[in-house]
Amino acid sequence: MTVSTRADRLETIKEIVCDILEIEEDEVTETSLFKEDHGADSLRAIEILAALEKEFGIVINQTELPRMVNLDGVYAVVAEPAGW
Repeated sequence: MTVSTRADRLETIKEIVCDILEIEEDEVTETSLFKEDHGADSLRAIEILAALEKEFGIVINQTELPRMVNLDGVYAVVAEPAGW
């Protein structure tokens, strides 16, 4: 089993987020805000959450959504159940 690095995992998260928000990967930084900078709405946030659960085989409580405002926040939320 290959051990992925934070950069690898962040890249996967970024791909998922960009796909759902329909934006280019170079438009997103670790701290750019999905809602304010990229026009995401709550439905998109739930789509992102579901896609992350599927990709990483984890369960994320919807109460974590307020933390998932940017890539850093999403990484932190995913890291907990994934045990990173």
